[in-house]
Amino acid sequence: MERRSRGLEGKVAVVTGGGSGIGLASARALAVEGARVVVSDIDEERGRAAVDTLAAEGGEAVFVRTDVADSSQCEQLVEAAVERFGRLDVLHNNAGVAWPFRDGFTPEVSPQVWDRVIAVNLSGVFYCCHFAIPVMARTGGGSIINTASSMAHLPLGGLDGYAASKGGVAQLTRSLAPGCGRLGIRVNAISPGYVDTPMNEMIWASPALKAGFERGHATGLQTPEEVADVVVFLASDASRSLTGAVITCDRGWTAFKQPEILGGG
Repeated sequence: MERRSRGLEGKVAVVTGGGSGIGLASARALAVEGARVVVSDIDEERGRAAVDTLAAEGGEAVFVRTDVADSSQCEQLVEAAVERFGRLDVLHNNAGVAWPFRDGFTPEVSPQVWDRVIAVNLSGVFYCCHFAIPVMARTGGGSIINTASSMAHLPLGGLDGYAASKGGVAQLTRSLAPGCGRLGIRVNAISPGYVDTPMNEMIWASPALKAGFERGHATGLQTPEEVADVVVFLASDASRSLTGAVITCDRGWTAFKQPEILGGG
């Protein structure tokens, strides 16, 4: 496997939601750079398959099943990374859930759905940071990369819980940065647009709607791999000037007037 010099050789990275989509692409990209990767996912089958993929490509990885909505499991995830590899340098808080047809307009959303979306998308980021930051500080610092969303900046309506959770991720990222900076830890977030993943296929529901979303990006739908490139940049020393940044890596999605585009304009 070809190695490039990004300063990640031998570093230890935890990737939540690493079994598919952006998380899997990020785990693979970090492994290509020489990082040792802890793949975390609630889906054990996908998580173990991801580790097999990384191993087949010459990477070093282990799987730890984690429901990030459970603080004790997040603590165990960090402990497992340290037990296996002795340190933690990169935390990519990527696990997330979107529930189209269940999450929606607030009066129509059950409190149980709201609680689950917030627990996974926002509380899960807090829990992992809570347990990871002291460990990262003890081993010289590192980089935290949170996955927000274009919905943190441009909610379309209809997924109130998701928009609120991702807005919270963006603000938590900014709020964490000063305190973490004193510990040698940088904290940034990415806000992708709509990425061509299985989860978004549920949102699009039809080829026509997917085509509308594609028109809404200046250069078409994103791939998980291109978002993973941004994750690697933020994990590496090349991004040493950045902390507290929420990067809209969305192919221009938030620059358009979305209702017109999605309506077929």
